[in-house]
Amino acid sequence: MAQPVGFSIREVLLEEIKAQEPTSSSGPTLQQGSVLDEVGRKLGANRDQNLEQAILTQWDDLFRTGLLAWGLNLTNPNPPFFHLTERGRRALASLTRDPSNPAGYLRHLASTATLDPVAMSYLAEGLECYVSGLFKASAVMIGCAAEGVILNLRELTAQKLTTLGKPIPKNLDDWRIKTVSDALRVFFEGHALTFRRELREPFEAYWAAFAQQIRATRNDAGHPTSVDPVTPDTVHASLLIFPELAKLANGLSHWVSNDLA
Repeated sequence: MAQPVGFSIREVLLEEIKAQEPTSSSGPTLQQGSVLDEVGRKLGANRDQNLEQAILTQWDDLFRTGLLAWGLNLTNPNPPFFHLTERGRRALASLTRDPSNPAGYLRHLASTATLDPVAMSYLAEGLECYVSGLFKASAVMIGCAAEGVILNLRELTAQKLTTLGKPIPKNLDDWRIKTVSDALRVFFEGHALTFRRELREPFEAYWAAFAQQIRATRNDAGHPTSVDPVTPDTVHASLLIFPELAKLANGLSHWVSNDLA
């Protein structure tokens, strides 16, 4: 699935901010002109107004969603000076995989796991919602992507058991995702001793925790009992967990396809 153009522009902006970030209070300051000039050069804007406006759109979003704020200090509180917020510093600390940089996040995911097109479409939309500051919507999309991963694993397991002439575990065909997830956990727990260590250890440690974190955040966002049912941090956590859940599901799928007998 092709990444939206905005993802690539946003990554170049964040990389340039990181490159120009002051290393001391007496060093050069972050200023709008120097960052945008260098980003325009790297992207080959060269008076391409459509591209320049796309860069400015992503630039404004970094302020609107709280990664950047205007000003250097109280003596210089206005543009062209700007600074990283605490959230912005956290994003730059793990820029190659943080969801604030969707392009890097998706590359990291691709290096560890494979998603089917449906799950990927929900994840990509969840990332777009996240960087736009639409955290409730992002939580729901991430939850849908995780459900897709779990349901694909359910279908593969059921098909393999049918091929082997073995019974389908109780509740595996249920319509409720938590019931299906629990049924998969029970089934795999019954076979965990046959797993290789690199699959058994993450399954025993993380399957239930990963599924519960993402599902709970999705449910909180999807049931409007308060104005702010989820926080940016809980959605951020779900996004950070998702690649590990997908990687674990890929490992379990490989075991089902090749070792379940």
